[in-house]
Amino acid sequence: MGKKKELRVSAIQNGTVIDHIPAERLFKVISILNLDKCENLITFGTNLGSNRFGKKAIVKVADKFFEEKDLDKIALVAPEARFNIIRDYDVVEKREVSIPEEIVGIAKCFNPKCITNNEHITTRFSLLVSGDIALKCHYCEKITTKDHLEIL
Repeated sequence: MGKKKELRVSAIQNGTVIDHIPAERLFKVISILNLDKCENLITFGTNLGSNRFGKKAIVKVADKFFEEKDLDKIALVAPEARFNIIRDYDVVEKREVSIPEEIVGIAKCFNPKCITNNEHITTRFSLLVSGDIALKCHYCEKITTKDHLEIL
């Protein structure tokens, strides 16, 4: 007898499905995208089986489409994530996230003495390492790693 495929999270007519989120980062993704304040129908599942990650999470947001800046933010905390654009129940576009070479206005410098933490100046970083995330501040030249990464 064949293996029965089961749909664990219901389909949406129009909106965005964010897939391949590491399970332990689901609520960080929800927070970064401000979905905790969103009025749209949101469905999420976590600790779902994944051949690539062991366990993954998924978020479905009805009638919402995200901007490039949102994808860049998610790339910093869940570089494996994929955004699937849904229209009339069909996937019309698949977008993988990637960390940009220059990160502007989306992360906070971990150096408390940095000018960006003391004056109204937009943060700017250069990507040094993408795998473990290492960002070099344009202003103070300190390195912010994923352990100290705070998304704005």
